[in-house]
Amino acid sequence: QLQLVESGGGLVQPGGSLRLSCAASRFSLDNYAITWFRQAPGKEREGVSCISRSGGTTNYADSVKGRFTISRDNAKKTVFLEMSSLKPEDTAVYYCAARMVSAGCYYSGMAYWGKGTLVTVSS
Repeated sequence: QLQLVESGGGLVQPGGSLRLSCAASRFSLDNYAITWFRQAPGKEREGVSCISRSGGTTNYADSVKGRFTISRDNAKKTVFLEMSSLKPEDTAVYYCAARMVSAGCYYSGMAYWGKGTLVTVSS
């Protein structure tokens, strides 16, 4: 079973940057599209960004477009989410999830989930 572990969360001031990592253990990520979700306190989980198997296709929620960048290194079995110009409303637990696909990336039908990493944006 694919296992995903997120890291890189923490406390950052507004306007700051963080890089989240989603690392796979036991199996390769080559056949999986990866999606980052987040859930803020008292709110529903929302899709943030996704990336296809090869990295050739990416997608971003309007709320993070231009500020976040998703990428992947299949050799290292890791997907990254570079976050810049962070705002207090970006505060949430961030999760990565995987879905086996032939092409594209998605915000539904995820088969595997990590346990999340907390990002707090506050002065």
